[in-house]
Amino acid sequence: MSSLSASLGTLSVVSVLSRPLVIAIDGPSGSGKSSTAKGVAARLQLDFLDTGAMYRAATWLVLRARADIDQIDAVADLVRRSELVISLDPHAATVAVDGHDVTAAIREPAVSAAVSKVAGNLQVRQHLIGIQRTLIAGSRRGIVAEGRDITTVVAPDADLRLLLVADPSTRVARRHAELGDGVRSDDVTDQVLRRDRDDAGVTQFEQPAPGVWMVDSTTLSLDEVIALICGMVAQHPAADQPVGVNQRMQVRP
Repeated sequence: MSSLSASLGTLSVVSVLSRPLVIAIDGPSGSGKSSTAKGVAARLQLDFLDTGAMYRAATWLVLRARADIDQIDAVADLVRRSELVISLDPHAATVAVDGHDVTAAIREPAVSAAVSKVAGNLQVRQHLIGIQRTLIAGSRRGIVAEGRDITTVVAPDADLRLLLVADPSTRVARRHAELGDGVRSDDVTDQVLRRDRDDAGVTQFEQPAPGVWMVDSTTLSLDEVIALICGMVAQHPAADQPVGVNQRMQVRP
């Protein structure tokens, strides 16, 4: 039986709501979901859930076990039997699998190349989505959760739902900067665009669902995107009205 624990840190609830705030951020590969979500969580003193790290951790497990990634049932059983521990602290985002700290290992090229295959395993998705929902519901101080399907499947009732987008060249450049000079530009381009193509078969992240804001970060710095989202939280109606319906936001320099 798989288990997952979380570090909640100091209790703090955003004052615009009488209950813990839930912010959900989706978007294509390289759009800045993780950095943005982590930054918003840190600034608002909320928990931070990187659901993509969970799929990467599951992929690391499969590769370490030398399991046949195409054996759907066997892969899902392996993931279900594992112990996955993920921190929700935006200042110390760590991931461990069966007692192994895999925080750095899950970002290695081998994991990046295989994660779409594992994430496309519907049994694995069902298992991890259940854990993600439990973590979100259990957050006492509010949470910023990011990843595929987060605005439509995992947390469709989130108080603020965002689709973070950027043009392909910008996303590739950001991912290249993240990975450093040790990788070839062609490999990064393939990784980003192939990941979108592979994930499109099991998730919807290219167009916002009703009630989801689209934030175009192509010309924005990370700090500008974080400030924009924090401003949206500050203006949250706090009660009965949805934040937006298929709106597109962009800060002009």
